[in-house]
Amino acid sequence: MPTPITLDQLNRATLDDAAAMLDGLYEHSPWIARAALAKRPFVSLAQLKYAMVQEVANGGRDAQLALLRAHPELAGKAMVDNSLTTESTNEQSKAGLTHCTPAEFEKIQQLNAQYNARFGFPFILAVRGPRGTGLSKAEIIATLERRVQGHPEFELAECLRNVHRIAEIRLNDKFGYTPTQGHQVWDWQETLAQHTDPGYAELGQLTVTYLTDAHRACARQIQADMLTAGCDSAVIDAVGNVVGRYESDSLLRNDDGGYEPKTLKSLLTGSHYDTVRNGGKYDGRLGIYVPLACVQALKAEGKRLPYALEVVGFAEEEGQRYKATFLGSGALTGDFDPAWLDQVDADGISMREAMAHAGLDVNAISAIRRNPADYLGFVEVHIEQGPVLNALDIPLGVVTSINASVRYVGEVIGMASHAGTTPMGQRRDAAAAVAELVLLVEHLATQDGDSVGTVGQLNVPNGSINVVPGRCQFSLDLRAPSDAQRDALEEKVLTGLRLICERRGLHYNLTQTMQASAAPSTPAWQQRWQAAVTALGVPLHRMPSGAGHDAMKLHTVMPQAMLFVRGLNSGISHNPLESSTSDDMQLAVDAFSHLLEQLAAQA
Repeated sequence: MPTPITLDQLNRATLDDAAAMLDGLYEHSPWIARAALAKRPFVSLAQLKYAMVQEVANGGRDAQLALLRAHPELAGKAMVDNSLTTESTNEQSKAGLTHCTPAEFEKIQQLNAQYNARFGFPFILAVRGPRGTGLSKAEIIATLERRVQGHPEFELAECLRNVHRIAEIRLNDKFGYTPTQGHQVWDWQETLAQHTDPGYAELGQLTVTYLTDAHRACARQIQADMLTAGCDSAVIDAVGNVVGRYESDSLLRNDDGGYEPKTLKSLLTGSHYDTVRNGGKYDGRLGIYVPLACVQALKAEGKRLPYALEVVGFAEEEGQRYKATFLGSGALTGDFDPAWLDQVDADGISMREAMAHAGLDVNAISAIRRNPADYLGFVEVHIEQGPVLNALDIPLGVVTSINASVRYVGEVIGMASHAGTTPMGQRRDAAAAVAELVLLVEHLATQDGDSVGTVGQLNVPNGSINVVPGRCQFSLDLRAPSDAQRDALEEKVLTGLRLICERRGLHYNLTQTMQASAAPSTPAWQQRWQAAVTALGVPLHRMPSGAGHDAMKLHTVMPQAMLFVRGLNSGISHNPLESSTSDDMQLAVDAFSHLLEQLAAQA
């Protein structure tokens, strides 16, 4: 193995020597690294990586297409005739592509040909994968089958993102860099994902709903991981939250020979470990294991902080089994509604019965409410669950606010009539009215800055191909960065619905099912995240969160701020394709560590 490069060497070298050090990062495209080197000195590999990303983005479409076309096909002609670069040979070998069966080789060749014919450039995939250890041939073929159906503009961007991931791994190799803590966070989540509810396990799908056997197995796993990582204690509380504590450096020996903190001040962090049905491995769980990696490092160094770190795996956030969301974090804020105990799931099992079966004491729920005066604040790391960071090729985002939201279910009522005999001007088509509403929501939300609006459910009861719909049921979801902006959008949409129905001679009913206030990040805590990200040499990107998070509940009682981590596959979440790289997870660990250091310096 060649001697690893150092950043100091790269920063001090002549341009020609530095370019030679970075040779081979981008396939047959040395201009990228050479242009990026003009931005020296670099304070981190992450900064160098992004500088090269920017050069490609600014290079224009022709240069981007040339870059893609410089890459060999997977298991293609270049592999067969041994003309691959050393880097590509290593990567395709790690993925097993150099040992395809005849059937696998033929399948990949067919898909490669289809892809290139459709898009005009080869299918590109970072075959060493998010963990850097290599994707399986089955994963590669499945990805090729999915992406050959993609949109040309999306595929151009996705291939470029994979080119950057390939370069990132090659750069790590040149510098002898391993994202050790990122790998650990990845591995913890992979292990936790082995637990899944019956009926989904057989399909290879991840589903963990509140207080099922799989859910309780997850709690025990998280508890064990907390203790192994170095937490001084880890308990499962009265609603199933897993609470690990790493005590402060202000400890006193008590009469029993143990230790107790002199001060109750703690930093609260964490996220949820339940999932949606057939969900992803990182939603929520990333926010448990990133801080746990920091605890592990502190323990290994024998280091304590001037405050305690409390990491919580919240038992429930998704509302999948019972009609109660944020149950875990709500119990900490005193918002657990005792009426929820009598809710029943699809099998008729009440929450009270499920808790009793899990060995939880419902009478102890009120006792786990936290006193905000005991805490410095709450911070949460979360996978973005959206495409913004992925599209920008930026690994981390600082959350400015969790959006306000409102939801409705409704129905437009007209008159069912014969599709062949009813003239167009005499129809009272309920579905057409809702279709008009869908376009109105899209138009109004697009004009309204960071607002979003969705009609996600449409149903024509007893609909028929030859009947003009007399009824159409629908859902409505509106979100905006502030309560005022949400309310203004809501008023415009509801006024529009009324006018649509009046013009068409229809009537409607509408029921509000949920309203949540915005949760803006506390400025001081947002600034701490910003300082941490900037210190890593990562571009600073501020963004609102369109999704709800446990931080929304904690926001009601203490300061809070969130950090987003880039997701792969357009940032898709609540989906098996949800993913992130161990490199980005490492950056999240580094940012969290920096935030801890800031707090320690300010204590």
